[in-house]
Amino acid sequence: SGPVSIEEACWDLAGKAWGVPCWQMLGGKFRDKILMYADTRLRKDPVEMGKALKYRIDERGFKFVKMDFGIDLLSGIEGAVTAPGTIDPFQRQSRNTVHGSTPHPFTGIRLTDKGLDFIAEWCHKIRDMVGWEIPICTDHYGHMVLEDQIKLAQKLDQFNFAWYEDMIPWVYTDMYVRLKNSCTTPIITGEDIYCKEEFLKLFKAQAISICHPDIATSGGLLETKKIGDLAQEYGIAMALHKGGTAVTWFASIHCAAATENFMVMEHHGVERPDYEDEIVNLPKPIFKDGYVAVPDGPGLGIELNEDLIKSRLKDPKLYFPPTPEWDNERANDRLWSMYMKKKKETEKIISRTL
Repeated sequence: SGPVSIEEACWDLAGKAWGVPCWQMLGGKFRDKILMYADTRLRKDPVEMGKALKYRIDERGFKFVKMDFGIDLLSGIEGAVTAPGTIDPFQRQSRNTVHGSTPHPFTGIRLTDKGLDFIAEWCHKIRDMVGWEIPICTDHYGHMVLEDQIKLAQKLDQFNFAWYEDMIPWVYTDMYVRLKNSCTTPIITGEDIYCKEEFLKLFKAQAISICHPDIATSGGLLETKKIGDLAQEYGIAMALHKGGTAVTWFASIHCAAATENFMVMEHHGVERPDYEDEIVNLPKPIFKDGYVAVPDGPGLGIELNEDLIKSRLKDPKLYFPPTPEWDNERANDRLWSMYMKKKKETEKIISRTL
């Protein structure tokens, strides 16, 4: 995300130089406030999970929430999962292990009817606690073969979840088509995809209902705006994944404001009210009634709270330190620069010969 950080900084600098907000430079805004959804990590006890979601709704004002759950709910339940003996089906899919690095189709992990019934009952308790009016999106099901992700999707359709997220790796377009066509809950992916070209494969195949880019990995403000516009041409909505700092948060807000088919944006760190709010100098509370207001100030419309950031660093000198090691570096922005150099050398030789 290093190049993206530079891209965000350039948008901010350009906006401040011209005195206009980034959303204006992206073509104007479709909304004055951005709907946020609250991420919620797994609690195996459905009552505790329901309480965590209710806290986000009742105490923090969210109108859209997400919960993580999946195959790890079945750990210790005999007869709930069928899996090869060489692999642990209950490891979290994000862990950097042999299991975590094995794409879903190659694991051989399957759910039994007993396992499916357990997960469905768990979801039913939570849906009844939270209510049926609030959108609940879902994520982190674990590594299973496609056919069992389909079985799980069909089993959970009854709960009217907002979406099923990243059920399989995004690279398997044809598998996403099978998954989407097998159930009645919207299918979403995209947080790991860089640039619009790979999204286009999913759009053309009608493999997803919602795209889910993250500005920090998709290519920055302009590229993500292009991804959203491209999705709209194919009748696909855009939600924004967001796991970065306050700077990335507000870059995402400007992009969301300027993208017509935007739906909702992720918010992490709900248990820490000052997680992002305090490091930017904006009127508080920044987050109110489930929304964040789109800034009208120039650039990203924010200034960093430098004193607070420095106080959280091990060494305050690390705050934007000088980088003399790059002073004499040079680069060519063409991927074929070496080829071009050789071509020019060849042309010189030919001209001398002639």
